[in-house]
Amino acid sequence: MNVRQSNMSSMLKTQEDRVVELKEWEQRWDENRIGFHKPQVHQMLESKIDNVLAGRKAVRFFFPLCGKAVDMKWLADMGHSVVGVEISEKAIQQFFEENNLTYIEEHVPALPGAKIFKNSEKNISLFNCDLYSLSSSIVGQFGAIWDRGSLVAINPRDREKYASLIISLMANDCRYLVSTLMYNPEHYKGPPFVVPGEQVSSLFGKRCNVAQLLSENVTEDRHRAWGIDYLIEQLFLITPKIN
Repeated sequence: MNVRQSNMSSMLKTQEDRVVELKEWEQRWDENRIGFHKPQVHQMLESKIDNVLAGRKAVRFFFPLCGKAVDMKWLADMGHSVVGVEISEKAIQQFFEENNLTYIEEHVPALPGAKIFKNSEKNISLFNCDLYSLSSSIVGQFGAIWDRGSLVAINPRDREKYASLIISLMANDCRYLVSTLMYNPEHYKGPPFVVPGEQVSSLFGKRCNVAQLLSENVTEDRHRAWGIDYLIEQLFLITPKIN
């Protein structure tokens, strides 16, 4: 093990046993403790959208752990279709209501207990269920994935399972944009969790090309209140290796 791997291992070890149950995420939405929600389109997505679209029109986007991200309507307004998944029904309803979008609610026959909320005019479909209950047989594959706040929110021990799911949902031309965070995990237990760039490469690098596009200090007062003195957001573009 080299020095970089050793540093990464010690950094990840601090948070590796941290578990956040799904009901805790639902509770955060119920209590409006959603500091992670951005009321405007994410700046990194906006600045790198051409890298994701690569000249394509009407791209099918997937949003893991979508919350009520306004990015979904922004992309739908451009003519793209959006599929998201979110455990909080309140978050999904708020997305449609706050964006003045009508919706229908249906049960998902292949997923007992799951529901799907749809707006046909904008071609937005949001699944209300556990992320890991989805599969390509249910949702198909995607030409693009925008992962802001998903990889950093899942329990650290589930990252291999998460990467396998995401790769299974990637079409051959998929362009997966993922935002990760770096801070000193000795000072904050998460979520959001630390995901070093080296781990992004180890999770996806065997089957995908991984390119880092951005690295920015995004520290705000609310982050300092966690007890950390820096927060670095990194952006990666991941594409399938085609044999």
